[in-house]
This record gives sequence, C-alpha cells and structure tokens, in this order.
Amino acid sequence: MDILVTGGAGYIGSVLVPLLLEEGHRVTVLDNFMYEQASLLDCCANKHLTILRGDVRDGNLLARLVTEADAVLPLACLTGAPICQRDPSTARAVNFDAIQAIAAILSPRQLLIFPSTNSGYGIGQQDVYCDEETPLRPVSLYGRLKAEVEAILLDRGNCVTFRFATLFGTSPRMRLDLLVNDFTYRAVTDRFLVLFEAHFKRNYLHVRDAARAFRHVLTNYERMKGKPYNVGLSDANLSKWELAEAIKRHVPSFYFATAEVGEDPDKRNYVVSNRRIEATGFKPMFSLEEGIRELVKGYQVIRRNSYANA
Repeated sequence: MDILVTGGAGYIGSVLVPLLLEEGHRVTVLDNFMYEQASLLDCCANKHLTILRGDVRDGNLLARLVTEADAVLPLACLTGAPICQRDPSTARAVNFDAIQAIAAILSPRQLLIFPSTNSGYGIGQQDVYCDEETPLRPVSLYGRLKAEVEAILLDRGNCVTFRFATLFGTSPRMRLDLLVNDFTYRAVTDRFLVLFEAHFKRNYLHVRDAARAFRHVLTNYERMKGKPYNVGLSDANLSKWELAEAIKRHVPSFYFATAEVGEDPDKRNYVVSNRRIEATGFKPMFSLEEGIRELVKGYQVIRRNSYANA
C-alpha cells in the first residue's frame, strides 16, 4: 500500500513510519522539520521510503501527494495548547485548513485515518466516563480545531478518527512537554515537583501503542470506518497526584507537593472509556509503569533543549 504520512518525522510519526516500513508498505513522508529533528535517518536506507521537506500549506504539493496515495495519515500539526495559543493563525492553517483540503481531494477508494485528541472532552463529570457519544467541550484552541475538523471528516463518512489520550514514552523525535514525560523528567533531574490542581484527571497512552492503532485500522478499515475511537489505557485514568505517585515508585527520591495557591492553565479534567476500539480487537501493549521505566532510562541520554512543542 502507498501511504502518505504528513508530519511523519514528529513524535508519533518517527515511531509509526518504521512500523509501516516493516509491514512492507511504501511510505511517503511530508514534513517541514520545524524542530530540526533527525528522527528518520535510520530509515533512509529503506528503498520504500520517500522523504520530502515541505509544508502541508503548499496546496499544489499536498494535492499531488494525496492523489498518489492509497491511504493518508495526516499527522502534521501544531500539537498542544501552548503553541496553538501562541500562533493561532498557523494553528488554524495547519490543524484545520490543511486537513479540510486533504478531505476535499480524497476519492472514495482512499483511506483516511486522522489523529484527534480526547482533550476535546474538556471538563467532564466526576467519575462519569467519556465515550465517543459524549459531547465535546474543548477548553483550548488546539482542542477546538481538532474537534471542528474531526466533525467535518466524520460527516464525510469514509474515515477513521482517533481521540488519543495524552501520550508518553520515548520517541526518536522526543517531547518533554507531555505530562508523563515532563513529570518523569523533573523527577529524574530536579527531584521535586509542585502540582497545581492535583486532582485533575486524564487518560494516557504509550506512543508505540498510538502507532500500533494506525496499523490496526489499516487492516480493519472497512468495519471501523465512519466512527471516532477513544484510544488510551483503560487502567490509566489517573489524577496528576496519582501519576506522581506512580513515578515515585521508580524514582524514590522524587518529592512532590500540592500548591496552596495558583492554578493550572490546562483545565482538562475527565476520565475516558476506550471500550469501542477494544471491541474491535485492539489492546494497548505498553503500560504506564513500563513507559516510566523507559523514560527514566532515556533521561540518562538526553537533557532538555529542543525536546518540546511548547
């Protein structure tokens, strides 16, 4: 299968692209390498990989690549609330306009698998699980753009969308601004952390399981298309305090406390049901505990510099 992956050198893409190549697919990556990452160098010997340095806002280039693909995985994105708030016009052009342009070009024979976010649930009800029928109430521009374009794609019908949980784990294009990755980094390097609104909950997912979810849909597209799917660890709907406790089990010297004043600008607080995708046969392979162990090891290699989207 000929697969186009926009943003294929990013945090998910640099894990996903090698997986697709191992499966024997021909993969074209379109990425502007805005973080100057070298995350796909180890794949360059594979004759089935094509890499193009370009931008999804280049309509002519995008149209040509989409037309040539059997499946399109549009990962190119300004990911996260801080970067979208800082540059809203670029966020809309990349996260909304370019996805809408892809959908307009696609024919019925082509597959579209879109990574959205479960941050669209915003502020849920205590102990009430958000499923795919729960109304979306995003609290950030990032969440709103994802929710708006997902609605357009689902109305189109011939697509699958993922409402990914907060990702964690090591990747060739590492990110330290994700919650588990950030908290573990602080535990390893600073040994302390002050938590704001420590009772806020969210769901989590290893980046390798995010990549596996794309592979799962590619082989089950006909029975899964036309629906959104929450994708996360069903045993990891955790508060920030519970997450810090999990990290402390691996870094015993880690000290954390709750701030008496102040608030977290990220107001997301919800628990999520992942039953719909589990019913299709998909189950995550990598636990939160395994991810934390992996991160503790990885932070002996890297130190904070360009490893973030914020």
